[in-house]
Amino acid sequence: MPKKLIHGHLPELKRQLADREIGRREFLRTATLLGLSASMAYGFADRVLGSSTSAFAQAAKPKGGTLRLSTTVYDVKSPATAATTAHPLIYSQVVEYLSKTGADNITRPHLLESWQPSQDLRTWTLKVRSGVKWHTGRTFLADDVIWNLKRLLSDEAGSSVLGLMEGYMLNAIDTGQVDAKGRKVMRHELWDTNAIEKVDDRTVRLNLKSPQLAVPEHLFHYPAVMLYPEDNGVFNPGSPGTGAFKLEEIEVSRRALLTAVPGYWGEGPYLDRVEFIDVGGNEQAIVNALIAKQVDGAFQVLPDFFPLLKDQAHLQFYDVTTADTAVTRMNLRHKPFDDKRVRLAFRLAIDPVKANSVTFGPFGTPAEHHHVAPISPDYAPLPAWQRDVAKAKSLLAEAGYPNGVDVELTIQANPPHHLRSAQAMVEMWKEANIRVGIKVVPNPQYWDVWLSAPLGTTVWAHRPLGVMNLALAYRTGAAWNESAFANPTFDRMLDEAESVADIEVRRKKMAEIQRLLQDEGPIVQTYWRKLFTFYDKRVKGFAMHPTYMVFCNELALA
Repeated sequence: MPKKLIHGHLPELKRQLADREIGRREFLRTATLLGLSASMAYGFADRVLGSSTSAFAQAAKPKGGTLRLSTTVYDVKSPATAATTAHPLIYSQVVEYLSKTGADNITRPHLLESWQPSQDLRTWTLKVRSGVKWHTGRTFLADDVIWNLKRLLSDEAGSSVLGLMEGYMLNAIDTGQVDAKGRKVMRHELWDTNAIEKVDDRTVRLNLKSPQLAVPEHLFHYPAVMLYPEDNGVFNPGSPGTGAFKLEEIEVSRRALLTAVPGYWGEGPYLDRVEFIDVGGNEQAIVNALIAKQVDGAFQVLPDFFPLLKDQAHLQFYDVTTADTAVTRMNLRHKPFDDKRVRLAFRLAIDPVKANSVTFGPFGTPAEHHHVAPISPDYAPLPAWQRDVAKAKSLLAEAGYPNGVDVELTIQANPPHHLRSAQAMVEMWKEANIRVGIKVVPNPQYWDVWLSAPLGTTVWAHRPLGVMNLALAYRTGAAWNESAFANPTFDRMLDEAESVADIEVRRKKMAEIQRLLQDEGPIVQTYWRKLFTFYDKRVKGFAMHPTYMVFCNELALA
């Protein structure tokens, strides 16, 4: 067997940890992305830091039973276009990802056995795990990986994966046409005919247009599951997967039922069945169902209900610090937000510390208006954000609004902290002559307007690296670029940051990006959320995941 190549930056990374130039979190995340196994990375960190890892300790789990989980039951026919973290809760039990980010925020191979980046991060060799079969009995092979990746990167699929990987996998081509709103219609194609290369039945090679460190993270983006090619991108009850369960039935907004598949290649399953129950999106109803033991766990619980649930003897509390947030974004296609002075005025009028205190209190952390979380390994500390109402007024006057502006902020009806956050900002904006009316819409209706409303508040899920949300939300032309932000300098700096393995070098580049977003960016951001939930103590093997993922094959009922 040929000896596995070691990426050239790993020795330097180990030295940086040994010399305490970087922390445990930064070392683990980067070392595993560069191809070091999670067990070896944890082992080295433990030896260097004198700590002990208990994450891999496994207790024997009982078998059998039906697990009932409360969540919104969405239509999951097209996982490629999934737009919320609740969507994969159902389909990811059946169809799986090439990689897997655990509750510890470390990404490991899953349907892949390993990955190997080249020294320049432009070639990634993906080794398909042996012994994995589809539910039909056919072996999972490199051709399945290639079919799925090409589909996810096609305009026809309409997946956000395209925006995530566009910078290093695709060319954008102007069709010469415009849509009904006067915007250019672009199409995409792989940047090179050999961009996705089959080496053999178990090996796929990605040949990138530009260096990229986060490829394994992108393969766990929640629409990026491996569908059965013969189903042509449609997922229904009975669709084959490689996972531990099969979807038996689904009724949107009511329930979904999955049953265990014998002979799963990985851990478990320990359960016979999993039932996802939609109680109607009412937060009080979810809490009532937990207390009455009508469900064994909930997708999430809001801070408002923590005091009530923490004293329930049969419930266990779980929480995790995350990069989950909501941003109030300004759409640059609409006045007055086409002027960067106005956008900066909206930020200068806000004190994130005060806004977070009103919205989440101890369950949140103040943000800094640049959408890179302090827990991200590539976060660069900047001087504390200072509210400056006088400067905000001055900027508005310079932009031609000496008497201030009147705008409308669109928010979702749920969760209720959106309204608390909006009201806190409205009161602060008033002092800068920014008069904002709040328009509350039902949650499904918000997703009809989130790309077009002049001013709206949008939830953004946790991603392991800071560059990931930046690529999804702010790169020019990205499918989820809800603000229509288009800044060539930002795009160039983001490309550079994505291509760097050295943490300290990347942080310096991220500092430039964060400052640019504070000066010219399209968002007001006041908090980072801690996620938490409650499960019945009978449930074994659960850990709160930073993106709400639940791996039902690892769960059991006592």
